[in-house]
Amino acid sequence: MNIEQLNTDHAIAGQLKFIEGKGGIPMIQVNTAKASALISLHAGQVLSYKPAGETEDVLFLSEKAYYQSGKAIKGGAPVCWPWFGPDPEDKGRPGHGFVRNRPWNVISTEAVGDDIKVTLGLQDTSETREIWPQSFVLTQEILVSDSLNLSLITRNTGDATFPITQAFHTYFKVGDINKAKVLGLEDCQYIDKVNNSEEKKQSGAVTIHSEVDRIYLGVGNTMIIDDAALGRCIQIISQGNKTAVVWNPWEKISTDMADLEDADYQRLLCVETTNAADDVVQVAPGSECRLVANYSVIRS
Repeated sequence: MNIEQLNTDHAIAGQLKFIEGKGGIPMIQVNTAKASALISLHAGQVLSYKPAGETEDVLFLSEKAYYQSGKAIKGGAPVCWPWFGPDPEDKGRPGHGFVRNRPWNVISTEAVGDDIKVTLGLQDTSETREIWPQSFVLTQEILVSDSLNLSLITRNTGDATFPITQAFHTYFKVGDINKAKVLGLEDCQYIDKVNNSEEKKQSGAVTIHSEVDRIYLGVGNTMIIDDAALGRCIQIISQGNKTAVVWNPWEKISTDMADLEDADYQRLLCVETTNAADDVVQVAPGSECRLVANYSVIRS
């Protein structure tokens, strides 16, 4: 994708421009009176979001993240689609699907006052049909305002119903993982992926003191990350999901991952808006489904 042509076609004076990011990846830089953001066209992924007046980013982005074709970018808000987690058919296909490691197309950019809406998209090709034999149009609408609103829209353009699982696998920045907690999942059942996928019940707020990888079931539409170290709360309001995932790699996995710093587990917390486990979405021919996550900072 040619940066000059992208700017000719889609730049918005004083608010949105295309730049060459790390690894030569085209990126969208948004700066308005309400917020700043950075969006990678590789993976169709928001990498940074900072509301006006905030000194710290809402999103965590690894300093050791990969920026290259075929690799996922560690941090921000990756899109997992059309499956979440391991290949559901055990065919050796990549975990979390195939859209988080390929370039997305710019469909449109739009300014509405101080809000910026970016629409990115993908559709099936002969290559994708080799991986997943379905006809689809996938669109992501990114609204940068005093909150960050992400909408993932799947449209079935084929003649047979297909199932999907999906997620915004969002990495949030926290000041100290030992002082952070997640509210809104109290009394929910969850699948504990660290402990042989046993089903358990959440008691009180979610706190992190070791590796955590949990799929919460039957969730409501509001969760809050209470980040005592940074003195802020991040509110997550979702739509189109019945499950949510909480993940922190803790020390060993953080050390073992080449695209994380050894101590990054202390600074990140993934709270993911998902259709996972048995929360499978059936998309009928000619119909569409929508997964939405909205992120805002609340100051006490």
